[in-house]
Amino acid sequence: MLAMLVQLAVVFSDYYWNVGELSRLFVEQETERLASGVGETDAGVIYRLPEEIKQRYSNAKKTGYIARIRDASGKLIFESCDDACESRFLPKDVNPPDFWLRTLTPGKPLTLVGGRAFLVGHQRIVVDVATMGDPQDVLSEVFWNEILEHMIVPMSILLVLVLGATLLSVRRALKPVQAAANAADLIDPMDSMSHLPFQDMPREIAHLAVAVNRAFERVGELMKSQRVLTSGIAHEVRTPLAAIKLELGRIDHPRARKAETDLDDLVCFVSQLTALARLDSFDHGMFEEVDLAILCSEVVAQLAPWVYENEHSLELLIQAHDVCVKAVPALLKDALRNLIENAVRHTPHATNILVKVVTRGVEVEDRLATALEAPADPVHPSDGLGIGLKIVERIAELHKGSLRHALTKQGHIFYLELARTDRR
Repeated sequence: MLAMLVQLAVVFSDYYWNVGELSRLFVEQETERLASGVGETDAGVIYRLPEEIKQRYSNAKKTGYIARIRDASGKLIFESCDDACESRFLPKDVNPPDFWLRTLTPGKPLTLVGGRAFLVGHQRIVVDVATMGDPQDVLSEVFWNEILEHMIVPMSILLVLVLGATLLSVRRALKPVQAAANAADLIDPMDSMSHLPFQDMPREIAHLAVAVNRAFERVGELMKSQRVLTSGIAHEVRTPLAAIKLELGRIDHPRARKAETDLDDLVCFVSQLTALARLDSFDHGMFEEVDLAILCSEVVAQLAPWVYENEHSLELLIQAHDVCVKAVPALLKDALRNLIENAVRHTPHATNILVKVVTRGVEVEDRLATALEAPADPVHPSDGLGIGLKIVERIAELHKGSLRHALTKQGHIFYLELARTDRR
């Protein structure tokens, strides 16, 4: 737009001060308007003065504009002047050129005479025109028509095309950036595999995406080091606890057995604290498609001997087949193991623990031998303030699911709901 305005100013200045060019344009425009009234019929050539210039060429003495139209033989078709035409226009016996112009008084306002030849049908006609001082300021109209036709209209079309092409090219160039922005909204900061796509990006913006990807790589390294640190802490804590338990095993006294029980609870509590801390630095890039029926079968088979040793029973019921979820198998096994261990530790002997695979997840239900008379708290005070269930809830959140609890007359039902994936 700025280039258009500058060019318009340059053209305006060039045309305005170029009187010779304006005179030529004046003769071309006026002769063309006069020639538009010429018509050809079987009877010969007829002429009707156009309405737009009828007032201008109706009275030459008052308006200051004169015109004459002749055919190729010199026969007069139209004339808006008196004998003065003979002194200003070319003589009738002279064969006129296709275009001629003569300035009577240099400068502005225009005082000139000129003519132009046209071909109407199969006949050549000559239109002569003259003005004495241009009293109606036709020159301004000629000037603005020239600016409009040869400057404003072409430049407007060019402006539209340039702006349209620019917007289209910018939008096309920024399309990968928009895709990266949409991907950034979905990025999981705890997923070391997360990255921004920078293919087909403009080179300058691709550097930003590469820098962000490097930042995510550093986050992944930080999570890895934190997991190593957590595992190291757990190992360092378990080692002295195991040594203490060995020493207590050598003491033959009821208080030693009580201390061993408390020590086992402490070991379990430390393990759960370590597991909960590990979840905070969990790498979300480890998700894969998991069949719940197979996973639950493995956990039940693994825990069945321990459940029987604690005088409980364990049962697996698959109500929905081909239930697949996007998950980390190790975490789901930990969650299911926590629910089963919670049911074993906080229920009376001879309790039947039922693991059911349903459409939206897994249910763990403990059925007591006798019905409950009053609601019971599913979290035992010795369970580290319910840290086992906190771990299960955290695992459910990581899998975009939830953990719900219901109390029945037979016991408790824990429902681990997970986001299911479509698989044929």
